[in-house]
Amino acid sequence: MTNFRRKLKDQSGFNLIELMIVIAIIALLVAVGIPSWQAMVRSGNEASAAQTIQTIRTCQASYSGKNRGKFADFATLVQSGCLDGDKFNSEQSVIAGYVFTQKVEEPSGTKPAFYSVSADPQVSDGIQRTGDRHFYFDSTLGAVKVTDENRPAKADDPSM
Repeated sequence: MTNFRRKLKDQSGFNLIELMIVIAIIALLVAVGIPSWQAMVRSGNEASAAQTIQTIRTCQASYSGKNRGKFADFATLVQSGCLDGDKFNSEQSVIAGYVFTQKVEEPSGTKPAFYSVSADPQVSDGIQRTGDRHFYFDSTLGAVKVTDENRPAKADDPSM
């Protein structure tokens, strides 16, 4: 019996205080890491949105060159093979946390054809937000416009 008690005393392990300290350190690391990870995801979503607008811009230029200056909606650009049909399957497509909307106007009389594309975060405020910036481009502009304000971007906002 005394040998058994000696063996129990000689065993080493974690006591309750040590376990609580380890859990507190892990909780601290998680508390610091999650906001950084969320900021990284938002930054990636914004980069993806800017690249997608550039892709749409290129597709519209190609389509316009082949169709006497007319522009196309998402469905027509998908049919032409320029855009991915899995991503652009409706008038408002959600890609990487951003909602893309496009308006197309046919040419009339003295007014040339026109299109505009907006990319706004799917969730624009709170801890779950998918992006901080809003993007805009239209056929009369030379550069993509962007705003950090919590509103859709427009033509007179600063360029990227």
